[in-house]
Amino acid sequence: MRILLIEDDERVASYVVDGLTALGHQVEREGDGRGGLYRVAGDRFDAVVLDRMLPHVDGLTILKTMRAAGNATPVLILSALGTVEERVKGLRSGAEDYMAKPFSIAELAARIEIIGRRAQPAPAAAVIAVEDLEIDLLAREVRRGGRRIELTNREFRLLEYMARHSGNVLTRTMIIEAVWDYNFDPQTNIVDQHISHLRQKVDTGFPPLIQTIRSVGYSLRRA
Repeated sequence: MRILLIEDDERVASYVVDGLTALGHQVEREGDGRGGLYRVAGDRFDAVVLDRMLPHVDGLTILKTMRAAGNATPVLILSALGTVEERVKGLRSGAEDYMAKPFSIAELAARIEIIGRRAQPAPAAAVIAVEDLEIDLLAREVRRGGRRIELTNREFRLLEYMARHSGNVLTRTMIIEAVWDYNFDPQTNIVDQHISHLRQKVDTGFPPLIQTIRSVGYSLRRA
């Protein structure tokens, strides 16, 4: 992980940098609040270890500024202010975790890894299901009621887009911009043609899922 340490105490900073580096992390350090605020605003890190009492700009001000700016980088406060009241104040200001000094590198590293994992986006689903229709994004296979359906690449992209927005009304403009990647020509009927082919493959023999919304577009849903 790439970690920013904002700590003014040289002894503590050296201990943290050496310990986390030995565990395989890339650690960069700022020794005052002003420099720390500049770094979190202009660079990207996997986590920030933040002291509370810093020269120029205090730790909670840095944290509140980050969150107000929409910066969601996980923050662990590492401070000598270890009372319950101070911990609550830090957590309510937007920190993911709070450790009091003195501390162990092993516990600090474990907590950093935990808040880092929490910040990772959930993996995208490998299969999209709408009623009895299943779209396997990895195998690029489509089945309905257990029966495999052969689609062209364009038909697959079209069905995937509709499935990701199932239940919503999708205009022809929305579809063509998402699936064909160019601006909509009001004279073309390319969307209607592909929908017709897709409907023959997906809906034949089943209750229809591809619905025409008159004068608007299409929707993937049960009638």
